[in-house]
Amino acid sequence: MTKTIFVIGHVWPEPNTTAAGCRMMQLLETFLEYGFMVTFASTAGKTEYSKNLGEIGIKEKSIELNHPSFDEFIKQLQPDVVIFDRFMVEEQFGWRVAEFAPNAIRILNTEDLHSLRKTREEAHKSQQEFDLSKWVKHDMTLREVASIYRCDVSLMVSTFEMDILQERLQVPKNLLCCLPLMMEVPSAQKIKGWPSFEERQHFIAVGNGKHAPNVDSIKILKEEIWPLIKKQLPVAEIHIYGAYLPQMVQEMHNPKLGFHVDGWVESLDETMQKSRVLLAPIQFGAGIKGKLLEAMKNGTPSVTTSIGAEGMHHNLPWNGSIEDDWEAFANKAVQLFQDKSAWEKSQTHGIQLLEAFFDKEKLQKKFIDLIERIEKQLVEHREQNFMGRMLQHQTLNSTKYMAKWIEAKNKL
Repeated sequence: MTKTIFVIGHVWPEPNTTAAGCRMMQLLETFLEYGFMVTFASTAGKTEYSKNLGEIGIKEKSIELNHPSFDEFIKQLQPDVVIFDRFMVEEQFGWRVAEFAPNAIRILNTEDLHSLRKTREEAHKSQQEFDLSKWVKHDMTLREVASIYRCDVSLMVSTFEMDILQERLQVPKNLLCCLPLMMEVPSAQKIKGWPSFEERQHFIAVGNGKHAPNVDSIKILKEEIWPLIKKQLPVAEIHIYGAYLPQMVQEMHNPKLGFHVDGWVESLDETMQKSRVLLAPIQFGAGIKGKLLEAMKNGTPSVTTSIGAEGMHHNLPWNGSIEDDWEAFANKAVQLFQDKSAWEKSQTHGIQLLEAFFDKEKLQKKFIDLIERIEKQLVEHREQNFMGRMLQHQTLNSTKYMAKWIEAKNKL
């Protein structure tokens, strides 16, 4: 019998503007490839970049917060699996799913640990050194981890985040699944067709302007790193691409200094393959950085920070260089840009990383096998998760009645 998958999205997927959008599309495409019936719902409005899911055979549904129409909808749908896209969505709809579709497997798609990203951002803004004790004490960590416990399994994109949840907070391993972004490993034929070192030009930086770490990264490039690169490469250019770039970033556009703010581009693959080196001086954030994987997929070496590469390469060599000092960062960028041998070696390292950790076919099978395994032992799986049952019980007795109160208020 065909399984029914119900995904509740924080937003409608934008695969051409965000790594989160790419991630969601990877999950949806996995379900479709395995023959599942998929419905995607969201309380958010669509944008010009939102993917038309109906074109690929996915049913779309607009839903409302704190409204009984959701209860009737999910009772009729009776999904086998429900995916909550980020913990805030589970907080809003988790109790309703548990009450009106109790036999559905509940999966949390974290995208990244939002609490980790938030804590790092706060430390960065207050110019304090970050350590994990700040994350452990943060209110958002309590909320996010409670959501993880209430679900049957949570998808983690980063091995680092898997480790800190288990080691620092003792979250049971059977509640977590490491499922990185799933990429198609380039074939030998595709690699052979890539533009060569000589055919590529310019540096590139990529980032959605709604994401604070990206805006900070562009600011660091403009103020700290690019002047150092220009001293060594006077005719060099860097091109900044991304949707929703704020005014402050757009005002950095200065062709005389070789600093080009070009905005959103429809075909990032094509643009990436024309570029020689990607720069990503990321100072805070969490999860896996989609731009760095896109660079590997297109044979473009990158220079990033330890936070940028976090949870992505284990002990294997990076697709370029990892530097946290801006002068060293600039020097490595110049070296990669000029040294064909180092550049080609870095390109090979990127392909090796994709093969080792991000192979789409292997990860898709791992994900479907996980769902089937939990489905066969769902009752036992939940019985072992006492903390989750307790939190679910408390949620049903607090969030539920708060939502009911809001419903009643809205009627008035």
